[in-house]
Amino acid sequence: MEHERLNFKDRIIKGKWIGKLFLVMIALLAIWGIGSKAIYNPQLFIQQIINGLQLGFVYALIALGYTMVYGIVRLINFAHGDVFMVGAMVSYFAVGVFHLQQWPSAVFPGIPLYLSLTIGTITVILLSMIVCAILAMVIEKIAYKPLRNAPRISALITAIGMSFFLEYFGALPFVFTPNFIPYKRPFDIVTWYVNNGVHQLQAGKAPPQGSVIFSNILLIIVLVTIILVLALTYIVQRTKVGKAMRASSYDKATSRLMGINVDGIISITFAIGAALAGAGGVLYATAYPSVFFWMGMIPGLKAFIAAVLGGIGSIPGAFVGALIMGQAEVLAAGYISTPMRDAISFSILILVLLIRPTGIFGEPEAEKA
Repeated sequence: MEHERLNFKDRIIKGKWIGKLFLVMIALLAIWGIGSKAIYNPQLFIQQIINGLQLGFVYALIALGYTMVYGIVRLINFAHGDVFMVGAMVSYFAVGVFHLQQWPSAVFPGIPLYLSLTIGTITVILLSMIVCAILAMVIEKIAYKPLRNAPRISALITAIGMSFFLEYFGALPFVFTPNFIPYKRPFDIVTWYVNNGVHQLQAGKAPPQGSVIFSNILLIIVLVTIILVLALTYIVQRTKVGKAMRASSYDKATSRLMGINVDGIISITFAIGAALAGAGGVLYATAYPSVFFWMGMIPGLKAFIAAVLGGIGSIPGAFVGALIMGQAEVLAAGYISTPMRDAISFSILILVLLIRPTGIFGEPEAEKA
């Protein structure tokens, strides 16, 4: 009997190694295929890298919410992607219906146009962040707090149910409607191309062959994401709230004995993560100008994969994992096929769970004394 158990265990280990080897071979083949094509057309490769950066920085804002919530309550908040959708929808109404981005020029007629658009765009982003933060706190109080001491599977099922509720509530005709809605950007696009120097691309004209193209949307996404990540890092590392977050993450019972309001800290964590997702929703809708009620599902799942890849619970890990995910998705779509971008993304999740379940920056949980 003991011999049979050992043989069964050996077969399991052997099967795991065969699975790992198979996935590694697929990854190497994909890298070889992309690399061989990139050599023949380096301009296209650089263009894909730029597109991947634009997508990866948006994923980073969503992934940070996943990793913060998991770090404290050990919950995969699958409704987080739909909070991202709400942020995009709020910005749609703010820009397309109420024209909130135009308020500085309406209040101060002599203000320069670029300054007016900058202030107006920041206002729209802040509005989406505030609405998403309030929504996340309400969801946490209603759906997650009563299950704080329940088995994790109960909270996980509730998170999935909340995700579907937000999606199909948003699909109602008197909410967001089930239609794809064109998104009006809060500012005009300015495009440049790099070809023997940086030149502004004139409307209606094609850039010279072999040029690398980028726009002010990329610059805004990168700038806003970096500012928000730095602000989050400062909050977590330098403020009392951040110290309370780290203490609650390590040991909730002891934190309560030290006078920390753990329930309040959990609500604040949900609010901060949702605010980042709201900003990500505005930036995503600006880059890909169309909004719809289930637009948060796939970006939410891919941001979750990014958090797992980087090491869920690690802020730098979520950021790095999101950049890797953005590059993997865009390169797969550009050099393999468009449907393969989703397959590659979820294959990365399987590969990480097989080879390094803790992710790039993650560490195995140590037992508390």
